Amino acid sequence: MSTQVAIVAEGLATLAGPRILHTDISLTVQRGEVLAVVGGSGSGKTVLLRTLSLLQAPAAGRMEVLGSDAINLDSAALRVLRRRIGILFQHGALFTGLNVLDNICLPLAEHTGLSAGSRRELGMLRLGLAGLPADTASKFPGELSGGMIKRAALARALALDPELLFLDEPSAGLDPVTSAGLDELLKDLRELLGLTVVMVTHDLDSIARVSDRVAFLGRGDLLAVAPVAQLADSDLPEIRSYFAAAPRDYGDKSCKHG
Repeated sequence: MSTQVAIVAEGLATLAGPRILHTDISLTVQRGEVLAVVGGSGSGKTVLLRTLSLLQAPAAGRMEVLGSDAINLDSAALRVLRRRIGILFQHGALFTGLNVLDNICLPLAEHTGLSAGSRRELGMLRLGLAGLPADTASKFPGELSGGMIKRAALARALALDPELLFLDEPSAGLDPVTSAGLDELLKDLRELLGLTVVMVTHDLDSIARVSDRVAFLGRGDLLAVAPVAQLADSDLPEIRSYFAAAPRDYGDKSCKHG
């Protein structure tokens, strides 16, 4: 696989429980790009994200992730590959019984041999990267606003310095100002850390602000992959109606990464 490619999926079939949801997904994610995954309710956005992020195995097909054949790896090699991937879950998925710093340090404790002091030092650095003040470290998830929970979960997703970052509905439940601030943070982190980002979202403003390309799911298939300005003018009725529901000027944001 080219060093310019982060993910290649060919003929991918995905599972929702025992049911096959997608039967033939083929998709390439370029290194350094932000790819938004969109589609109507029930189109399988989160299922595709879980498959691409190695949280669940596909039913069929071929998939290479960061240069490795992700389908045929043994458990030890799969564990190593997963360390190169960070995931922000829709509701943050922070452990309520742990404070923010302990949540951030959890992947470091599980996957590294670092001392507790070193883990805490790195955890504080990730806290700062996520735009949270230092005194947030000792707070518990129940003491945080929705935006702070997303940022704390993002800090945890960055704990192991991943190359690939997956985001499941990062702006869900956030007000427009908080959502825009999170988008700006993601743009900055992409540039600072050289991240490749795949995000599931229904937020058209967020798509317009941060995505290089958009993958549109529908009818159990991947209907199109293109910059948002091109998709907004699509001839396909499913895509046209999706973007017409909340019309806006997307401009002509060309894809920088192919």
